[in-house]
Amino acid sequence: MGLILPEHYDPRLSVRETQEAIKYIRDTFQKEFGKEMNLERISAPLFVEKSSGLNDDLNGVERPVQFDIAGVPGETIEVVHSLAKWKRMALYKYGFQPGEGLYTNMNAIRRDEELDNLHSCYVDQWDWEKVIKKEERTVETLEATVRNIFKIIKHMEHEVWYKYPQAVKKLPEDIYFITSQELEDMYPDKTPKERENLITKEHGCVFLMKIGDKLASGEPHDGRAPDYDDWQLNGDILFWFETLNCALEISSMGIRVDEKALEEQLVKAGCEERKNLPYHKMLLNGELPYTIGGGIGQSRLCMLLLDRAHVGEVQASLWPEQMRKTCKEHNMILL
Repeated sequence: MGLILPEHYDPRLSVRETQEAIKYIRDTFQKEFGKEMNLERISAPLFVEKSSGLNDDLNGVERPVQFDIAGVPGETIEVVHSLAKWKRMALYKYGFQPGEGLYTNMNAIRRDEELDNLHSCYVDQWDWEKVIKKEERTVETLEATVRNIFKIIKHMEHEVWYKYPQAVKKLPEDIYFITSQELEDMYPDKTPKERENLITKEHGCVFLMKIGDKLASGEPHDGRAPDYDDWQLNGDILFWFETLNCALEISSMGIRVDEKALEEQLVKAGCEERKNLPYHKMLLNGELPYTIGGGIGQSRLCMLLLDRAHVGEVQASLWPEQMRKTCKEHNMILL
């Protein structure tokens, strides 16, 4: 995307006021989110054993940060990219039942991320997962869950407005649903990102469904690992973000693969060897619960609600010195 420098940008809050607002949003949202979604907060790891197969492979090309531990000889340890698979295992181990779920503060390092207004090598999100019944693996379940999350985010807009009326961004009143194939049919001559921007600008907030499988054009809308989301029952929540003139992804989520979807998607992705990993064996043997889950970006949500032009304004991370200097000249103070 490259660095975007909005003209006449005004953050409207000082750095210290911003820090106070970040804490308020994070504390308030997770409390409301847990209550509305019937989720318990649990502790989560920063790293996992490579041999477990629990790390999220994202698009399959990103390199996890790896190291060894003296007390666990012969094992490669990986900093998590996300907790997509770990959460499902936790629901199984802790005995969660249908309708019950968990959320956790997930911190990750993505060393290959291109650094710009929206992307950082440090990822902070609320990872959540909920047990559902097999018969609930439907589009209706997915859409109802998305509407509930949208309602919680809208409620946060009002909460933030009470405390920071001069800074809060006005959000749309509803969320629009569309599949990646419908979107390609609408704009066949556009790139996936251009399509996302066009549809999100039109509707304000969009849930873009069915991401990962090949479209009629022969290419997927975007990459998705084959072993957590069911590509027919997933999607991204996108808000139109006028400050940067683009769609802002707040959440990637979906109903997770069952045995059949995992088999099919591993073949499509050319990753059939993963069937021998412990997690995948359990899933194929029907030992793990059926679940729905996703991640909600903590810094992205703060960016959205406070109308900030750079994720570094609401998150402490590493940035090139020249980027810090340029941003400061345009009233974007990176933490």
